[in-house]
Amino acid sequence: MQSGMYYSPEPAAGKPAVAKGEFPIAAVALDHGHIYGMCEGLTGAGANVKWVWDPDPKKRGDFLKKFPDAQEARSEDEVLADPGVKLVAGAAVTSERCALGLRVMRAGKDYFTDKAPLTTLEQLDAAKETAAATGKKYAVYFSERLHVETAVFAGQLIEQGAIGRVISVMGLGPHRLSPQSRPDWFFVKEKYGGILCDIGSHQIEQILFYTGAKDASVTYSRIANYSHPEYPELDDFGDASLVTDNGAAGYFRVDWFTPDGLQMWGDGRSVILGTEGFIEQRKYMNLGTNDGPGHLFLANGREETHYNVHKKVGYPYFGQLILDCLNRTENAMTQEHAFKAAELCVRAQLQAVTIA
Repeated sequence: MQSGMYYSPEPAAGKPAVAKGEFPIAAVALDHGHIYGMCEGLTGAGANVKWVWDPDPKKRGDFLKKFPDAQEARSEDEVLADPGVKLVAGAAVTSERCALGLRVMRAGKDYFTDKAPLTTLEQLDAAKETAAATGKKYAVYFSERLHVETAVFAGQLIEQGAIGRVISVMGLGPHRLSPQSRPDWFFVKEKYGGILCDIGSHQIEQILFYTGAKDASVTYSRIANYSHPEYPELDDFGDASLVTDNGAAGYFRVDWFTPDGLQMWGDGRSVILGTEGFIEQRKYMNLGTNDGPGHLFLANGREETHYNVHKKVGYPYFGQLILDCLNRTENAMTQEHAFKAAELCVRAQLQAVTIA
């Protein structure tokens, strides 16, 4: 796989959360390939894509090849005016995701956006205010936890007490740049938000989730453009350190330096240290092997185990999100958690020191 832009796992087997036709959704703004993973996850859990809209007819056509039952809308307004649509999924240009979300929520629908969910603190304030005023959800596709089976399994192990209290989370999020496949906006910092706001958002969300924290402070953050002078606004490297409100340490590194010889677009990993053991995830591959994705290693006082969880755990977030929208609950992810992850990725980017 050359690029993570179109990462879209097959829907996991299992009982759908709802019956066919009970949860119609729409796809609006197809600027990033993650829209496919978002809609695959939801349809795998029982949703049906009723509408698709993007100003670009080619993007609409490509989407309809994957979701042929969807109707091609004539405008965004046509989608938002349909009272049957429960949720709108969008993968707009990053800096435009919040504005789309405001329109969706004001139209009386829940919103599911690609990460990063926004790029400024002003957008965050507007999203919070509108979500509170409308009672609608501003959900975020943090795919590196929600749509990765080792990440789901790690959360289950931690909940079961397999490694005790989590005291450190270290995440590595390398990606292949594949610049020829990227749209122009991807290289404009005002539009993509910077590397810590963009792919760093995955890592910050995981630090909060695995430590069980409500908040954190960014103790340092750094960005660089080491090797891409032809894209002067691109950060091709970034890292940051955080301390959570419950005293855990977090560190992550993200970059665009996956070499062409690697079998996957990025060797995403995480190491979660607890007071009674540790977990290592090798999410997408096991280096130097043809073992495929889904490798988790656990060591504690009882065992030292290598789990291969590929096609064994599934992706419960999507069914939970559907039921949350129908029942107005917060089992998939709380709004507070989603907004806190969004806030911290913006703050990490804003205070980052440029080192190259």
